Amino acid sequence: MTPILVFDIETIPDVAGLRRLHGLDPALSDAEVAEMAFQQRRSQSGSDFLPHYLQRVIVISCVLRAGQDVRVWSLAEPEQGEAGIIQRFFDGIEKFTPQLVSWNGGGFDLPALHYRGLIHGVTAPRYWDMGDGDYSDSRDFRWNNYISRYHARHLDLMDLLALYQPRANAPLDDLAKLIGFPGKLGMDGGKVWEAWQAGEIAGIRDYCETDAMNTYLVHLRFRLMRGEMSREEYESEIRFIRGELEKLDKPHWREFLAAWTD
Repeated sequence: MTPILVFDIETIPDVAGLRRLHGLDPALSDAEVAEMAFQQRRSQSGSDFLPHYLQRVIVISCVLRAGQDVRVWSLAEPEQGEAGIIQRFFDGIEKFTPQLVSWNGGGFDLPALHYRGLIHGVTAPRYWDMGDGDYSDSRDFRWNNYISRYHARHLDLMDLLALYQPRANAPLDDLAKLIGFPGKLGMDGGKVWEAWQAGEIAGIRDYCETDAMNTYLVHLRFRLMRGEMSREEYESEIRFIRGELEKLDKPHWREFLAAWTD
């Protein structure tokens, strides 16, 4: 079976980049720099959501289902800087050539990783392989690669379920809870910058991991719906995942399991 790699990222404003782009006074605090950027963005678009290239990646959480095993882990600060986090993520794709699964990964996570990887000089030949050019070692990637929107190596569940219509998009938190999965616990993406400033790095990592797991569970339900899994296989996988999370015996997974009603 092709390995399945579900991923989610968390970001904060690229304060250092904002200082460089705008030649800001060094006396300004990081919070003041970010607030200036938010205000400027609100005046331009009505939202304080910064452009993808100004989103500094601080966590990438992954669920890898390969063979008989499932692994959940995070690439995160302070253990690694942004360049190392992104490079290791793409190194995993290089190693496993997995089926990538995300929720809005095509709209946010991957474009952010593209820009930030470009800034840091990250290399990702397998990910960018489209089956053409002398550097390609697999012509199959011409017909099925990670980049083309309607190819299958990256499955953006939100985009597909909405039939590529933004007005039909659904929040992962709502959909997961409607199914009976835990949904978001204790934090959402809008609180990450605040939590970062408060030094709650571990909490951000835990939140990102549970988001990745919610995405994996919704993906299982999708595989059941499309006939890729039988009802028995689906229920067996659900039991397996519950059991593996119980073994982790960490506070955020205990909370996750307690909120799981399906």
